[in-house]
Amino acid sequence: MGKVLLTGTMRCDADEVETVLALMDKHVRLSQAEPGCLQFELWQDELDPRSFHVSEVFRSERDFEAHQDRVHSSDWGRVTRHMPRDFTKNAA
Repeated sequence: MGKVLLTGTMRCDADEVETVLALMDKHVRLSQAEPGCLQFELWQDELDPRSFHVSEVFRSERDFEAHQDRVHSSDWGRVTRHMPRDFTKNAA
């Protein structure tokens, strides 16, 4: 089973930016600490503060799925669930 790579963008409304920023550091810290996380980066777009970019690499599909399960039940998952995402997932 190979690595899983996910990259893309999430976009929020202008009145949600501060909430996303307030949760972002904890989300990144928890994600990076997960078993099988090889890389997890999340950053706010410099030109469009409503857009957030993500780049993540997990050791296996199982590790990636465990990450997704954790995120869905987290504060980050609950707050950002409705936000549009344009993600690409690939196996390596």
